[in-house]
Amino acid sequence: MLVTDDDRKTWQTVQDEVRLRISQRVWKPGDLIPHEADLATEFGCARATVNRALRGLADAGLLERRRKAGTRVALNPVRRAEFSIPVIREEIEGRGQRYGYKIFLREMRVPPPDVQARLQLDGTQPILHLQTLYTADNRPYVFETRWINSIAVPDVLSAEFEKLSPNEWLVREVAFDGGDFTFSGIAATEQEAAVLGCKLGEGLLVLDRTTRQADRMITSVRLLFHPGYRMHTRC
Repeated sequence: MLVTDDDRKTWQTVQDEVRLRISQRVWKPGDLIPHEADLATEFGCARATVNRALRGLADAGLLERRRKAGTRVALNPVRRAEFSIPVIREEIEGRGQRYGYKIFLREMRVPPPDVQARLQLDGTQPILHLQTLYTADNRPYVFETRWINSIAVPDVLSAEFEKLSPNEWLVREVAFDGGDFTFSGIAATEQEAAVLGCKLGEGLLVLDRTTRQADRMITSVRLLFHPGYRMHTRC
């Protein structure tokens, strides 16, 4: 694959070329690949562009990166499921249901220690805290508790969320390039049962998600789904 002057400066182009060299065994499992500076020279781009491309491939399990030891092609590439950040409105409307949402809480607050750790904050500055209920045909669909790093995304402070929910505003306005997902199940507390219109102790699916843009942590969100919710993905 030849990298032309027209496309050589994008991290996606660098990532595609590295992925191609791995798949064609130009770089075999266990091989040490060239240094970022050398790849930046080859592709005619900034070293930061190469870093972003390689970081994405490491997150995908194709590369193993170790500080001071360089970057190697993974000996046993990990097959990972791919998750997109869904727009809840599109998910509900895709089911043929009427979408709605209501923001219960909007405040500036210093987050608890676990959220501070996920967002890599020092714990002294308040950030935006939101609680939102999304509905399908006027029935509770998912209850969202979200912390937005308004230090990294100051524009969110002026967002009114009248036409776009916090979920959709972030998907449209902020480019994400990484994050993590954690799934768990809980028994509904009295408060959660009241919000989601279910029975006390009924089983609920929980998704905790943290997303980032480059090295900036953007948001930490907990989604609490209505009983019987099923999630679909592919790998």
